[in-house]
Amino acid sequence: MSSPRLAVWVRTSGWTAAGSLAAGGLVALSMPPWGWWPLALVGLLVFERLIADQPIWARAWRGFGFGAGWLFPATLWMVDFTLPGYLAVCVVFSALYGLAGAACPPGRSRWLALPGLFVLAGAIRWRWPFGGVPLATLPMSQVDTPWATTVRVLGPLLLVGVCAAIAMVLAAALDRRWQAAMALAVVVLGFWGWAALAPRGSATGTIDVAVVQGGGPQRTRAVNTEPGVVFARHLEASQLVRQPVDLVVWPEDVVDVHGLFANSRERLRLAELARELNTTLVAGVVEDVSDTEAANFAAVFAPDGTQVDRYDKVRLVPFGEYVPLRSLIEPLAPDYLPARDMRRGDTPAVVDTPVGRLGVSISWEIFFEDRARDAIGNGGEVLLNPTNGASYWLTIVQTQQIASSRLRALETGRWVVQSAPTGFSAFVDPDGNVYQRTAVSERKVIQAEIELRSGQTLATRAGPWPMFALALAALLAAWIAHSRTTTPPRRQSR
Repeated sequence: MSSPRLAVWVRTSGWTAAGSLAAGGLVALSMPPWGWWPLALVGLLVFERLIADQPIWARAWRGFGFGAGWLFPATLWMVDFTLPGYLAVCVVFSALYGLAGAACPPGRSRWLALPGLFVLAGAIRWRWPFGGVPLATLPMSQVDTPWATTVRVLGPLLLVGVCAAIAMVLAAALDRRWQAAMALAVVVLGFWGWAALAPRGSATGTIDVAVVQGGGPQRTRAVNTEPGVVFARHLEASQLVRQPVDLVVWPEDVVDVHGLFANSRERLRLAELARELNTTLVAGVVEDVSDTEAANFAAVFAPDGTQVDRYDKVRLVPFGEYVPLRSLIEPLAPDYLPARDMRRGDTPAVVDTPVGRLGVSISWEIFFEDRARDAIGNGGEVLLNPTNGASYWLTIVQTQQIASSRLRALETGRWVVQSAPTGFSAFVDPDGNVYQRTAVSERKVIQAEIELRSGQTLATRAGPWPMFALALAALLAAWIAHSRTTTPPRRQSR
């Protein structure tokens, strides 16, 4: 390569690398806690411009840069748990978007391919590795948009596709390809209209619910907190509950028992509290099952103080509640990795209580639409999200959790009750509206009358498989269209 060409290549590569990172950075800024949702569309549009008519290696590298600009800032909270894990996850998932760039045809058919590729990339990283990390997702960034309601139809993967398709409408319009822009716009409007008409469940009654937030500092963990302090905070805060009340919800694992819960003083005190308030009480408990195993569950007490049910958490936090490949990871990780692995639950995501059958998604589980689908499919009339956001640095996870609770409410047609020890606690109605969101670290009880609801949405019935099929079909159709435009016509024999 001659010196002038080399200089041009270096200069061009530098600009495209910066552009790729910037495009991803715009998507990151559309996520909670920043929440400037139009930037997701701009970032996707810039990415589409960067890979247009480029060779495969350029599309791959620009896809990787786009993923890095998006994921490194939007998942910064992971540094506080494990720096090696944070770097590994961000590099792996950035490479996934590099593969998406490589798999995208370079011509105009990319407008059809990219929505499908973003759906497929989301489907993979929400499930793999170690069960997936469905944070910093496009649906979280779009929960305030009018088209957020499309999750009622085919779940959060449809919202990914809709978001990408809107960006492609803009791209086609910039190129003055009005027919392509109109075709994509019709598809988007079709799904939006379908969502407006789709079933969303119906009310069967009401209950009065109180959420107890004990308060205290962020980054509170068992290793740096005196035993019983968090439990005591929530007992004290529970005195603020206004009676009569049908249901009181405590956060995840604020009852930390050394030994078995059944034989503990904490269990007796919770039973006494349920009797004092004459209410159904749901409290998050962690117990030591053995020297190597613990359990994280929601315990349910009836107004007479008897424990009537429990739900053990199924989706566990990798590196937070269990350590994958422990023998390899532990020497590289901080000392506060869990000494015990949590035991994985194996029951449906519901508890039977005196006020009805309640769905439960404990903390991390609220990010996974399949856990909410399990709860509603098994008759959950409300969806509880007891969580322990106190463990996390900054408020990235907590704000993204509120966004996920809103998505789950829209998808399932249920009220979602989020309860956290240091924030954020809130009520979310079936239309995704947030009520009485608490502030970080404050001691507060929020209380509201909410609906019990029955019936399923299309999303809870269908699951993710229709979106897998639609995404693959879009990608295949895009490559077929591309091959037809690039294959030279056959020379006719004389």
